[in-house]
Amino acid sequence: MSFLSFLEQTGHFSQFAVRSFAAAVLAVRRPGDLARQFYAVFLGALPLAIATGVALGVVIWLHLRGVLFRLSPEYVPLLPQALALAVVLEFAPIGAGLIVAGRSGASLGAELGSMRLTEQIDALEALGQSPLRLLVGPRVLACMLALPLLTVFIAFFALAGSFVAEALGGSMSFTEYENACLSALRLQDVLPATAKTVVFGFLIGVTGCFQGMTATGGTEGVGRASTGGVVLSTFLVLVSNVFLVKLIQVLV
Repeated sequence: MSFLSFLEQTGHFSQFAVRSFAAAVLAVRRPGDLARQFYAVFLGALPLAIATGVALGVVIWLHLRGVLFRLSPEYVPLLPQALALAVVLEFAPIGAGLIVAGRSGASLGAELGSMRLTEQIDALEALGQSPLRLLVGPRVLACMLALPLLTVFIAFFALAGSFVAEALGGSMSFTEYENACLSALRLQDVLPATAKTVVFGFLIGVTGCFQGMTATGGTEGVGRASTGGVVLSTFLVLVSNVFLVKLIQVLV
């Protein structure tokens, strides 16, 4: 792809993103479509989010406890605070973003790509209907709503998994562990970290829908749209996370 083609695609994507945001705002008027898309995004990713949370909690506990004990046994009581901060502020949000990017980025690109190539979207346009309003808006808004909830589930199960690991191999009681975790978390830190996943959801929804709406080339085009939805949405989540973290640090 030449540089001019890249700029052209970037312009088309930016225009599509702006129009998709307006369509997502209006999607609240279509609660049935919104509920179906939210069900597909949220419940489809929930089992993986729970497994990710438990695995994160146990693995981070194993790593941190060993490191802190090696540095000094006096540092071990700091384990719950360090783990809670790492999970809630970063691992849970980015984990939710990557899970949905991998799952919904592919499904959105494949679904809308199939509709484009079977001329269903052309039929809607011929009938005077807006594919952006009917198809894109509910999907983008569903991703924006599902990401914060998935983040909460990952954080909860990560902390629960780490407590189970502490109960089996540590010395703290549940009350001590809970108090230590909560003492490190401030509302002004937790809310922005969770709210930034709304941006992740928007980028994932827009990227997947854009790849599907612009698909060409038959069945191979559907495959390219699916793959492109995953790759580009994952890239945008990772890059946007860097800027959002810095923005939160400046504003909070």
